Amino acid sequence: MRSFDPVQLGSIELFCKAAELGSFTAAAEALGLTPASVSRSISRLESRLGVRLFARTTRQIRLTREGELYRDQCQQALEQIADAERILTGQQKVPSGLLRISVGTPYAHYRLLPLLPRFQQAYPQIEVELSIANRVVDFVEEGYDLAIRLGVPPDSRLIAHTLEEATLGLFAAPAYLARRGQPRSIAELEQHDCIQFILPSSGRAMPWIFKDAQGRDMDFHFKSRQRIHDDVLGCVNWAIAGGGLFQIYHFIAEAAVRRGELVEVLQQAGYRTRRFSILYPHNRHLSARVRAFVEFLRQAVASP
Repeated sequence: MRSFDPVQLGSIELFCKAAELGSFTAAAEALGLTPASVSRSISRLESRLGVRLFARTTRQIRLTREGELYRDQCQQALEQIADAERILTGQQKVPSGLLRISVGTPYAHYRLLPLLPRFQQAYPQIEVELSIANRVVDFVEEGYDLAIRLGVPPDSRLIAHTLEEATLGLFAAPAYLARRGQPRSIAELEQHDCIQFILPSSGRAMPWIFKDAQGRDMDFHFKSRQRIHDDVLGCVNWAIAGGGLFQIYHFIAEAAVRRGELVEVLQQAGYRTRRFSILYPHNRHLSARVRAFVEFLRQAVASP
């Protein structure tokens, strides 16, 4: 086994800072060193590893593929060391630092954002940075600490904890129901305007899910002249405007129902659910801030 030179730890910290700032000069200024000393230190590190960590030009540096892999592992190792020091000094009781979260639009707007002020009040030293998007992202490769996703992605790199089994209902605006009447059965939906959501991950329409007369799970696939890609909240607003029927989570529809903007129909079809999970890489050391957020969110969702 190759021995570890304690001096190498300093070189790793220089490497991570240069990778973060994209410049040897900026890293040197941040750490109170000369650019030449930073360059020499990283060159020695590359020689020891036998790989190029940066591709250099006269104007800029960028990480090579090997450099990206090394940076990810080194950042985790440095964070573990920092956590160990905080534990020994008693500072671990106050989680701090930047927390980067990837979350889809519906869950962000109707679950996460309303809860964040409570989290910020409980943990004022944690900075929160959100990516709110319905596009498919590789949050591990893009450097997020965790993600909130519908379902459980079949990715062996990830650990998934269930946040909730969110119940679904079928809703329409009172104006639409006054004009077209209420559907009395799933079969009658074929005679109605049904707003269709196209999944950004597959380009396919998301089926509506019900229970049949015998209480068995069933998926309702349909063709519609009313379709929305990418933004499911657009479907909700279309339904509120009187455009037709749409199946959505109760936690999204409840405010519009209270305001009289939506009415739930076909409740006798039973409540099916879809799972929302919180995900993080299985091989990544969980920092105190990540553990604090996971625990907070699971408790807050369980008892809003």
